[in-house]
Amino acid sequence: MDIKGLAAIVTGGASGLGFATAKKLAAEGANVTLFDLNEQVGHKAAGEIGGVFVKVDVADDASVTAGLDVGERAHGVARILVNCAGVSQIMKTVGKEFVPHTLDAYRRTIEVNLVGTFNMIAKFAARAAATDEIEGERGVIVNTASVAAFDGQVGQAAYAASKGGVVGMTLPIARDLAQHKIRVVTIAPGIFLTPMLEGLPQNVQDSLGAQVPHPSRLGKPSEYGLMVESIIRNPMLNGEVIRLDGAIRMAPR
Repeated sequence: MDIKGLAAIVTGGASGLGFATAKKLAAEGANVTLFDLNEQVGHKAAGEIGGVFVKVDVADDASVTAGLDVGERAHGVARILVNCAGVSQIMKTVGKEFVPHTLDAYRRTIEVNLVGTFNMIAKFAARAAATDEIEGERGVIVNTASVAAFDGQVGQAAYAASKGGVVGMTLPIARDLAQHKIRVVTIAPGIFLTPMLEGLPQNVQDSLGAQVPHPSRLGKPSEYGLMVESIIRNPMLNGEVIRLDGAIRMAPR
């Protein structure tokens, strides 16, 4: 699918992988709407790429519907959805002093990363399915999982479960949406230089990058955006989960 002129939604688009993807799509001629909870950063990011920002909680029905309405009024019905919104929860199943993992923290991680991703998919696809075909397609959905879905580390029970859910639903959703000619692909990134890692000391960043077999460094958000572009342009990529990780397999801790 040619990206130029298409309307696109990027969740978690104010920073990190989401913003890098939004920049790439805008550079390729897409009209991009950013969904995020960070209003200050979001408006600035949208201004940089000539896009639109909407404060959206992806796990909330009304918030997502309102956000899609704003994007649609600005750019028309979106044909591209990239789900990058997510939270990272580090907590052991049983912590110090034999304290169990809090259920609220577990639920919140699942709610944002898994339920929020599905919420976006269903509402986006319902609108895209009603549009005319473009080059034999009506839309493309790209989800963000993580290598933690396969190699979850100590303290990542909630996070790995949420990302494993995204991996697990990719194929059935692709099959569901095949009749509407909407493709679904998930990227499972490894260790990328996101704002969370940028706050770490350089020696820690270097140590993390050295764990990657090749290229032996942290991933660049722009490389994630490049993968998104490749997925959109290649009509045979569907129902697949792609590890974007430099061949890393995460150790227990």
